[in-house]
Amino acid sequence: MSRRGLETGLSAGLLVAALGGIAWATGEPFVFPSLGPTAFVLAFRRRGARARSTRIVGGHAVGAVVGFAAYALVAPGLTLGSSLPAASPDTLRLVTSGAVSVAATSWAMVELDAVHPPACATTLIVSLGLLSTPLSVATIVASVVVLVGVHRAADAMLAEMYGDSADAGAGS
Repeated sequence: MSRRGLETGLSAGLLVAALGGIAWATGEPFVFPSLGPTAFVLAFRRRGARARSTRIVGGHAVGAVVGFAAYALVAPGLTLGSSLPAASPDTLRLVTSGAVSVAATSWAMVELDAVHPPACATTLIVSLGLLSTPLSVATIVASVVVLVGVHRAADAMLAEMYGDSADAGAGS
């Protein structure tokens, strides 16, 4: 077992656990599937430029907003689930909402220099009706901001404790 693997796993788990505590305390969805890959990216490449943090927050914000717009315009009131009938108009509306949201999110992330691939999962989560209320969209963005903030605070604490060499080789 490598030290880097262990540190990455523990760090990613702790980042999600911090949000899990907020979700538990508030009852709001501060933990959602696309945060897993984001936590891994932050944990694996612990040190990095502020630009990466901006891209992460920006990418998820774009994904959440675009996903909400696609959902509101194409499939309001529907939710992806096992009860959707095959070849139905409602299923087609949800699939269209998802495809439009991924296309628009991908375009917007590139144009805004906010490329963060896990944000395409965020846009699907929203556009497929899984977290598609204005409050959920705000919670998604707040959750990513908190995740990045916890990561930065942990990095600062480690740098203070161990100096800049604590992350040598981690890259950005």
